[in-house]
Amino acid sequence: MKKYCIIYCLFFIANHFLVAQTFNKILVESEKHQYQNLKKISQVQYPGDSTIDVIYYKLDLKLTYQPKNLDGIVTVNFKSNSLSLTSFYLDLQNELHVDSVIMNGNKITFTHMSGIPKLIINLPSPLSPGQEGSITVYYRGIPGSTGFGSFEFGNDGSGGQAIYTLSEPYGASDWWPCKDTPADKADSSDVWITVADNLTAVSNGTLQVVIDNGDGTHTFKWKNSYPIAQYLISLAIADYSTYDTYYKYAATDSMPITNYIYSLDYNQNTKDLLDKVATMIKIYSDHYGPYPFLKEKYGHAEFGWGGGMEHQTITSVGGFDETLIAHELAHQWFGDKVTCKTWNDIWLNEGFATFSEALYYEDEYGRQAYDSNIEGKMSTAKKDKNNSVYVDDISSVNRIFSYPTTYAKAGIVLHMLRGIVGDSVFFNILRSYNSDPRFAYGVASTSDFESVAESISGKNLGYFFNEWIYGLGYPNYRYSWNYTYAGSGNYEISLNVNQVAHTNPDFFTMPIQLKVITDVGDTVITVFNNQSAQSFNFVVSGVPSDLVFDPNNFIMKDELLTEQPKEIIPGQYVLDQNYPNPFNPVTVLRYRLPKRTQVKLTVTDATGKQVAVLVNEEQLLGSYSVPFDGSKYASGVYFYTLETNDFQQTKKMVLLK
Repeated sequence: MKKYCIIYCLFFIANHFLVAQTFNKILVESEKHQYQNLKKISQVQYPGDSTIDVIYYKLDLKLTYQPKNLDGIVTVNFKSNSLSLTSFYLDLQNELHVDSVIMNGNKITFTHMSGIPKLIINLPSPLSPGQEGSITVYYRGIPGSTGFGSFEFGNDGSGGQAIYTLSEPYGASDWWPCKDTPADKADSSDVWITVADNLTAVSNGTLQVVIDNGDGTHTFKWKNSYPIAQYLISLAIADYSTYDTYYKYAATDSMPITNYIYSLDYNQNTKDLLDKVATMIKIYSDHYGPYPFLKEKYGHAEFGWGGGMEHQTITSVGGFDETLIAHELAHQWFGDKVTCKTWNDIWLNEGFATFSEALYYEDEYGRQAYDSNIEGKMSTAKKDKNNSVYVDDISSVNRIFSYPTTYAKAGIVLHMLRGIVGDSVFFNILRSYNSDPRFAYGVASTSDFESVAESISGKNLGYFFNEWIYGLGYPNYRYSWNYTYAGSGNYEISLNVNQVAHTNPDFFTMPIQLKVITDVGDTVITVFNNQSAQSFNFVVSGVPSDLVFDPNNFIMKDELLTEQPKEIIPGQYVLDQNYPNPFNPVTVLRYRLPKRTQVKLTVTDATGKQVAVLVNEEQLLGSYSVPFDGSKYASGVYFYTLETNDFQQTKKMVLLK
């Protein structure tokens, strides 16, 4: 069952399934297919049968539209992962009827379990570890259409017949028997499609031959020679018009970009957009490494769902939009060449493609376009503070493909990583991750990407991944600054940074860039904020007039300057008003010392009774921030007093519980 909703927001809303319509560069999501049958989701035997390793899939499918029917012959070559493999299962939904299973030319026994989407296959003799086998399943029926659609007998918008698939995440077993997990890629695949001779059938890889069967049908034989995940195998069938361009990747070599378009959209505007694809491929190739499937093709096949889906070498699209095209193309590197190992790690697909949208705009239209794109994604990501980028509940398709987290925030994570390590190292990380023989044309997890990022950057990034991938929310900074003449035209900046309390993490550890504007020029420095309340001191040349917090917007955050900066005259003590005030349960007491001196900072209640001694030691010249935890005290008025050898001052604070 499908549920339709309309959501309006900036920048490519809600998973692949966003509407590919443009209105002043705003993508509007329309008719998003949401998953309603959670019972079926819970029955998916994720992560497939671990006793086998799939080597090869061949789908030989005959499809009729009137009546709607699929006759399928699917061959699965596999290798035993068991000490003695006597049976295994493939995932196949119960709407489809299995006629027989063949091995070595003979029928073998099987059970297609009622209510559970398993096809259990009994082998005639056991297979030892590493021993290969091959079975062929004959089946028929009308495929189901769960998740975002899976399989559809639709139309091309003008009354013509159209058949199309979209299997991510759990929909492949709706229309063919497979091991339904992204963790086990087949080394290669073939898809043969027999349809009425007025239709064109499109799939992955290269078209080997089209056979006229002499009975009003013809068969398209597509061959894919690269490793492929089950959910990336696709069908797109209609009375298409084609528009071909080419990507020239060497002086004498080029790759076809073949586009299959419904008649309604076969116009100059569509062609103009598709003419940009070769430029997009070059931009991504320059940053990420060569297009992963140069021996085959890239292209688009229009289908009846809104948005797009990055089927390997042939993206399915519901319309043509520049951002959508850039997003789905980037998946050929991140999602298709390197695939998330589990749906928990789907950000490795979607976050990378979402970041790549901004990267394309940067290279094509300039840094301002990138910054604007990133700002929009940050705004969207802030709408969900309750879910982590790492998906904790893969039983819900809507949770897996939550746009604010899986797409927007995940893309911002890469933008922030870029800010931490710098451009050269950042793109080296992405190229290394995409070409690493452990992951290239295979699968990867979050920890795999983290290990590459740490190895290439030479930095311990555990804090970053823990808070931004596994944690919730984003930092809320409150800061203030003052300055003191330090001699020879230099000034010492004293910066206080406080974070509003969080639950997970308690506070965000991040390097923070600061730009100080002075009468002799700008100075950019980076401080490492690893406490909820922290003070920093540094020297700049010239009289400071402004301090810009995170000038390049490298942190997803809220920020507030809590007081106007001022010059502190040397020799002057300063006891600032605590912040926040009133407070519950923690506030921060701040003061400035003009010299090295003995310091005592105490707290008394309204009766004058001393309740806490926060500082009692000799301290150096500088600014200090001292937290006071009122959790064990009653609500009311309290006073804090700063005492030194030659100074004493008291201020009031209010604890409200």
